[in-house]
Amino acid sequence: MSPETTPEFLVTGAGAIGWTVAAQLADQGHTVTVLTRSGSGPKHPLVRRVRADVSDPAQLAAHFDGVRAVFHCIHGSAYTERAWRAELPRAERTVLDAAEKAGAVVVFPESLYSYSRPDQVMREDSPRDARGGKRGVRTELLTARAAHSAHTVSVVGSDYFGPRALGAHAGERMVPKVMAGKSVQVIGSTEQPHSFTYVPDFAAAMIAAARNEALWNRVLHAPTGPAVTQREMAQAFATAAGAPAAKVSTIPGWLMKGLGLAMESIRELNETSYQFTGPFVMDSSVSEELLGLAPTPLEQAAKETVDWWRGRP
Repeated sequence: MSPETTPEFLVTGAGAIGWTVAAQLADQGHTVTVLTRSGSGPKHPLVRRVRADVSDPAQLAAHFDGVRAVFHCIHGSAYTERAWRAELPRAERTVLDAAEKAGAVVVFPESLYSYSRPDQVMREDSPRDARGGKRGVRTELLTARAAHSAHTVSVVGSDYFGPRALGAHAGERMVPKVMAGKSVQVIGSTEQPHSFTYVPDFAAAMIAAARNEALWNRVLHAPTGPAVTQREMAQAFATAAGAPAAKVSTIPGWLMKGLGLAMESIRELNETSYQFTGPFVMDSSVSEELLGLAPTPLEQAAKETVDWWRGRP
């Protein structure tokens, strides 16, 4: 895309979701600017990749001319409450302020962390008032979005998987090992039902929400298939890869607790271990009807995921 071309859409961040949103928009014929600190993003003639710090108003404002929607897909620099609290609210506020001036809607990928009762099936109208830790940060971000005068949509998904989903529970810790016939260790339980959201479905939901003004200023759920156990998820990848039956075991809870005393990363992971020790199920049926979308069947999603891993350098 030439520098003179006015982008229709702006994507901040090029992780699995941001990258996929940008790629889907470009494949549909839209011009997209992707802002990241590294200048990464899809290589496509309709995608312009720009190095920028989106928490800096001066760097951000220059890219809002003519933008219809912003997909704000950045992550914290670390999976910790400290990093999230220091980085995410400021970046979101900067994006919201710029979007308000430009008249653009901001679409956020969101997690299930803020849901008050994760032991129950989580629906679009379920209470979201979790307090403390990373869960509390997500609650505060949702509250700030609702209070801002810019138009927003928060699209909630569960643990995601699919192409480019590397640092996910069903990502590099699981897929390449299963494909190679190696054993996989997971946290929590191998037998509890858990919702997994396919990255392309997540991205498609965000794009559909941006296009429909009737869906702005609310929380939606990304189309997500029936909950499966971690063992069933691993087996879906094994079947798709033509690999031996998946060998799945759990990391002992006492070991995770002990490691958490010395390692911040494990301690932060333990904070949300409830997602895997008991049922963790979301329902997206209402949003599917509103968006006119349905989740990709697991068999197909697993095959597309395995194909992507096979094609990696």
